[in-house]
Amino acid sequence: MPLVFAGVCSHAPGIVGRADQADVAAKDRLYGAFDDMRRQLEASEPDALIVVAAEHFANFFMNNMPSFAMGMADYYEGPIENPEWLGIEKTKIPGNRSLSERLIQKVMERSDVSYAEEWKFDHGIMVPLHFLTPSYDLPIVPANINCQGPPLAPLHRAWAFGEALREAAESVPERIALIGTGGISHWPATPDSGKINEEWDRRFLDQWSRCDKDAMLSYSDNQSYLEAGQGAFEIRTFITISAATEGAEGTVHFYEPIPIFAVGCTIATVNL
Repeated sequence: MPLVFAGVCSHAPGIVGRADQADVAAKDRLYGAFDDMRRQLEASEPDALIVVAAEHFANFFMNNMPSFAMGMADYYEGPIENPEWLGIEKTKIPGNRSLSERLIQKVMERSDVSYAEEWKFDHGIMVPLHFLTPSYDLPIVPANINCQGPPLAPLHRAWAFGEALREAAESVPERIALIGTGGISHWPATPDSGKINEEWDRRFLDQWSRCDKDAMLSYSDNQSYLEAGQGAFEIRTFITISAATEGAEGTVHFYEPIPIFAVGCTIATVNL
């Protein structure tokens, strides 16, 4: 059946792990936006949530770096990071192997995708779940796009992956929700960590909210790297959500540069 919910959000580890160092008002505004997103997600009554994220060398490394991968397990564990550093306790997160397998088989009809029967979630998935499914009772189907180690899949392939996810969701009777997590401008693990290009972010979010395919696919990785840091490669997750909901406009509920979180923090949903 058609997707019942779609949106995008940030996943920077500092959003939880350095919450005590943030401006209180800014943090409260971001947390409030996450709460609103959680309520919208719950109101859609999904049977499962596909999380399109950018994994950070936790499960995939240079000896095996798939461009696209999906999880196919009955449960997952996370976070892989130190819970004290991330601010999220280790837990077991439910999956749905049967649903994942059916989705993956459908995605494979038009997009190459690897699959993993074991997956330890890092902050790219755990931070959004911490806010959006705090009881960890909603089955998760993780989907990873390599945004770390070049060569990276071209942006038009991220778009094709989103189209394939939409067709997969439409092929199953379960009610599927979809979120993309990542970016936007940030320079993680570099001397420029905490730098944010607000103008770049707002321009991209405007294009995303209008589902302007041509504009979003016009970015080059070199351009993004120079203007918005290597973290901006994660626009692939946002583009995937646009493709999965092509024709629907999005609403940016929250955007604010929060340097201690090292990213322009974003909460947005698609008007399905």
